[in-house]
Parts: sequence; C-alpha cells; structure tokens
Amino acid sequence: MEEQKTNETSEEKASVIRNSDKGIAAIKALYSTTKEKFHECIDSGWKGEKRAFDAKDPEGASEEARGDQAEEPQTKKVKLEEGGKDQGKKKARGQFKSRPHVKPQSYDDKKLCPSIVQECASKCFYGDKCKFFHNISEYMALKPADIGERCYIFDTFGKCRYGLTCRFAKAHIGENFKNLVNQELLDKMEGRSAVRNNLNKDLQHRLRKKQVSFKASEAYLREMNRKNQQRSTAQMDVGSKPVASGNATKTEELSEAVGRSTAADVPKEEGNVETLTAVKEVETNTEAEGISSSVETVGLNVSVDSKEQEHHGEKTPVKTLGVVTDADIVRLRPCEKKQVDFRDKLYLAPLTTCGNLPFRRICKRFGADITCGEMAVCTNLLQGQTSEWALLKRHESEDLFGVQLEGSFPDTMTKCAELLNKNIEVDFVDINSGCPIDLVYNKGGGCGLMTRTKKFEQIVRGMNSVLDVPLTVKIRTGVQEKNSIAHKLIPDLKSWGVSLITLHGRSREQRYTKVADWNYISTCSKLASPVPLFGNGDILSYEDAMKARETGVSGIMIARGALIKPWIFTEIKEQRHWDISSSERFEILKDFTNFGLEQWGSDTQGVEKTRTFLLEWLSFLCRYIPVGLLERVPQKINERPPYYVGRDYLETVMASQHVGDWIKISEMLLGPVPTNFTFLPKHKANAYK
Repeated sequence: MEEQKTNETSEEKASVIRNSDKGIAAIKALYSTTKEKFHECIDSGWKGEKRAFDAKDPEGASEEARGDQAEEPQTKKVKLEEGGKDQGKKKARGQFKSRPHVKPQSYDDKKLCPSIVQECASKCFYGDKCKFFHNISEYMALKPADIGERCYIFDTFGKCRYGLTCRFAKAHIGENFKNLVNQELLDKMEGRSAVRNNLNKDLQHRLRKKQVSFKASEAYLREMNRKNQQRSTAQMDVGSKPVASGNATKTEELSEAVGRSTAADVPKEEGNVETLTAVKEVETNTEAEGISSSVETVGLNVSVDSKEQEHHGEKTPVKTLGVVTDADIVRLRPCEKKQVDFRDKLYLAPLTTCGNLPFRRICKRFGADITCGEMAVCTNLLQGQTSEWALLKRHESEDLFGVQLEGSFPDTMTKCAELLNKNIEVDFVDINSGCPIDLVYNKGGGCGLMTRTKKFEQIVRGMNSVLDVPLTVKIRTGVQEKNSIAHKLIPDLKSWGVSLITLHGRSREQRYTKVADWNYISTCSKLASPVPLFGNGDILSYEDAMKARETGVSGIMIARGALIKPWIFTEIKEQRHWDISSSERFEILKDFTNFGLEQWGSDTQGVEKTRTFLLEWLSFLCRYIPVGLLERVPQKINERPPYYVGRDYLETVMASQHVGDWIKISEMLLGPVPTNFTFLPKHKANAYK
C-alpha cells in the first residue's frame, strides 16, 4: 500500500511538470488532483453541508431544476484546416456555435397588476380585461418563497419599487400588504439619479415613427455625396476630353488640395498660394464651358451652383481671398469639443454580455479608470429598441465613460452619433472595428471596416462632424493572421481626426487564440504618436501590465483579464500579486448580485436575469487560480487551469468548470432556481490552445 501511495504521489508530481509543458498552469503538488477526485470532493462537500435554501426546497426542486445542467455543455465544433486532408491539424474557432438558441423565458407566470404594485390611487387602466392578478392574497399564496430577510433596494433607497413582487418583500411589507417606506433615506436620495442615459419614452416614440431630425448628419451626407459626384464627374471629364499640359498639372494639384481640405495636417502658406492660383484658372475654364462646379479648399470657399444650396436652405458662401485665418482652416462649432486625457489610464474593455453595468461598478471599485458600455448596434438604437438603449446606461460612479457603436455605413453611424450626442451623457464615443464574429463581419462591420477604408473614412469624418466629445477607434492587427494591416491604417486614422486608438494584438482569424503580438503593438504606437494608442491582449497580472507599458503604449485596455480577476486593476496600481481569499471573492459575487437586483429588478424576473449574468461571469471566474496554489507566479492567460483542491471548500467549488456547480453558487446568493430554468454558457473559450 505504501509503495502504491508513493507511486501515485510521484505520478501527480510528474503530471504537474507535464502540464506546464502542455500549456496548463503549474500547481503545487499538494493541491493538484484528478478530475474524478475533484468532482468527488465537491459532491461530498455539497452533501455534507446543510444549506439554508435546501430547507426552502423540500421537493428537491434545486436538483431537478438543473436537469441537463448536471452534464457538461456540448463541446465546440472544431473545423478542419482548408482541404481537410490532414486529420491531425485542426483549427479551433472562438465561438461556441453548438450553443442552441434559447428564447427568453418568463419565470413568473402569475403576475400582479402594475397598478397594485405601484399602489396607484386610480383603478386599473384595463379594467375587467386586465389579465394580471388583482387578488393580493391569492397572489401571495402562489408567489415563490422569499430569498432573504433584507432587501438591498429598500436599504439603499428607502423604498423598493417592486413592492409585493419583490423576492425580499419581508423586509418592507407591513400590515395589509402595504409597502413600507424609510422616509428619511428616501428624502436623502430624492433628486439623485444613480443611473443615467435612460431611454425617454417620447424619444422612443419619435424614433419609431421616424420623426427625429438629423440636420447635422444630413448636411454632412449631402456634402459627402456632392464631393463623390464631383470626383466621378471630374474623372469622366479627364477621360473624355483632352486637357492642356499646364492645366492638367494644375487640375491634379487642385484634386490633391480638395482631398487634403478636411485632413488634420494643414498645408503651408506657400502651398495655399499655388492652390489659389490653380483654382482661379480652373474656375475660369469651367465657367467658360458652362459647367457648374463647387470647389472648397483651404483658405478659399468658391460656390458656383448656388441654386442647389438655396434649395437646401443653405446660404451661398462668400468668395474670400487674402491671408489664411483660423476661421478658414478650422470649422467653427457652436461649442468646443470636450478634451479627455486618456494617457496612463487603465481601460476596462467593452465586453459583450459580461461587461454590463453591475460588472463595471465592481471594476470601478477595484480601480478601473475608463469604462465603456457594451457594443451597441447603431441601427437598433435608431429604431428605439429598449434592449439596445439599455447598453448605454451609465452609473454615477463611472467618471470617465464611453459607449461603443457598431455599424458599417456612414449614414446610420453618423445619425446615431448625432442622436447620442443630443440625448445621453458620455465622455467619448468608440467605433468597433475589431469585432471578429461572423454576424458582424459579413455585413461589413467590426473587422470588416479595416478593409473598407473609404467607408471607414466617411464614418469617422461624419461622426466627428456631429460629436461634441472625442471619437475613438478599436481595431485589431488585421483580418488574416499573417497579413497585418493596422500599421497602414493608423496614419489614416490620425488624419481623419480620432482621439484614441486601441489595438488588440491579434487578427480576426486568431480571435482569442495564441498570444497577442506586443512587438507589433509597440511599432504601431510609434506610428500613432502624438495620438494616444492603447494596447490590448493577454494582461492578467501587474507583471504583464508592466511589460506592456515598456512597449511605449499610452495606456492599457484589459478585457478577459478583468473577467477572470476584476481585482487586477488594484494589483496593477499597487504592483503586487493579491492572494485573495475565497470569502473575499464571494463578497464580490454578493456585491454583483446586489447591483444586478438594483439594475434588473428584485422581482422573480429580475432575480433570474441577475442569475443568468452571474453564471456568464462565473464561466470566466472559474479560470482564476489562487496565487498561493501556483508553482510559478504569475498565472498566464493562455494557461489552462488544471484540476486542484483549494485551501477551503468554497475555493474548490469556485475552481469548478462544471455548469452545475456554477448554478449551486448562484443558489447560495439568489435562492433555488425555478423548475424551468436552463443555462448554457455563451463563452466556451478555447483561448488556452
């Protein structure tokens, strides 16, 4: 028996060494274990612990509710390399395409009428036709049991707006089912709006009826179309009619001047004088031939076709000659653009699904300087979709906040920018030109913009013309893995007027596999100067951040690293490895659920929505390996966590990549799941390969 134990111990130690070679993080032999022993340890622990919610579920609903959740999700589809001849070579994708589409479920079939929940003085608007419950006693008998004794919303704001439907109603329901109010706290919170950028019902109605005016956007689009027509007409004239050699040279100079007229770099005065001369000669020739033309150059505004401008309600600009002034070079705006100092800041990346408002509040507590909302589709915003506008919400703790827009055409992107500029409070607007997913890319958005430079330029210039806040851009190295194009695009982005460039050190083809190319990011940061460039990719410790800063970037954007360990911002600022305990991590989860209940509601529907987002986050949190268990510090983001037993039971459970265990953790915070609850993680990453 002793020899057998010795052999098992030596095999475990050997597996630790082998794991480190296979891209698996090295764990101290004391904590390393096998998959079977790991799950056996967790299962025995759950059976041994008598939890409070077990008593609330006498029929065993929490076990039956999981159903298929007890099994691991179906593995991702793996596509063979092109040709498919070599079975040994496989190309893993970054999307969990085998995840079935699940429609949102209503977990609260028996709903109380809103007129009763809100304690309205008037009768129900629908009268006898109302399909909701009006009998409070009957509703309370059917309502699921309360989750806890205290209501976070009531304790924070003095009144819970969910009243009887709240799953913590014991804390604020008095006699005769009256919703109690803490008047002192309510008066203190009066007039304070913790969450901003809510969608106004009147604005939503006007968007759906297409009654919103976009004057600035339409003016830009008219000018853009006019220049495009003028350019195509000039090309046709040059191809069909012979031109004198002297005039041809000057026409070329003129076309170059028109192309530079909106660029950031302004030509010198000598160049302006030559351009003016060329313009005067070409104007004389075109007028003699009876051709209407409109030319706009630096230091000169000439308009021949004045009838068209009067038709659009625009005044004909006066011809000016003489010294070039600031008014000639810079288009004056009614208000000066807001200036934001992005340098030397930690930027929490816009993260789809997981980068919600409660998660951003957690990251702000740990020291994130810049936060950005989840990617919002511009066409959905223009249609007034409530779910899309929810992505723009901003908490009062987010002092430097931006929103990210996705789109592929200048008209919708420019109009959306003008809409947000007038109706929400943001410090900057970001263009997503780095999204790798097929749904976005195939429509020309995301990474597709990097290869459509004409449209990209029109989008950037158009949005810049209607925004009063800085415009930023997030890009990747390129589309193909071995064909980086970001270094070619960055000089153009500078001339188009962006205020910040964020570069993810991977291509669309790579998605999130392999390692980020920080050498390439360093090269691009030099090209971007003086425009700040932030680097993004593989930051999971303060040592990774320090190495990234040595490349010369202006700042760091953190994405998956923040999902795996949101306290990474504290580690970077304090330059230390934080061996955070399981109880501290559980408190973070508790704060997230409280913020989620505040954001999505404390009724049954809100509780289950909070649970869903919590489970999505747990699919990333389980990848964290405590510092005290590592054989080699720090943990790398592309190292897969092996099976290990933690220093206490909770730490072991948090390391589980089993969906059923995530649900058990959620039940510790939000009570037992409903009988019809289902969940599959949206992100089943293969980034460790």
